[in-house]
Amino acid sequence: MSGFLDKARKMAEDTMNTGKHKVEEVQVGRDASALLKQLGSAYWKEQRAGGSHEEVTRALAALDEHVSKHGDAALRG
Repeated sequence: MSGFLDKARKMAEDTMNTGKHKVEEVQVGRDASALLKQLGSAYWKEQRAGGSHEEVTRALAALDEHVSKHGDAALRG
């Protein structure tokens, strides 16, 4: 009986860990999307609305940091 309970507990833990990992992946993707949106907005402002290049540089730096932490898989959508 305890073997069955140990297996059930192990399966539950594995399922929970898989779920946590998936949630983290989704959040990393959302963060990447937000950073790409910021970069696009900064670039558009620079090119069309008199925005500064510094805003584009900051957005690129933030995106570079994200990619260095999480890889570029989230950017491929």
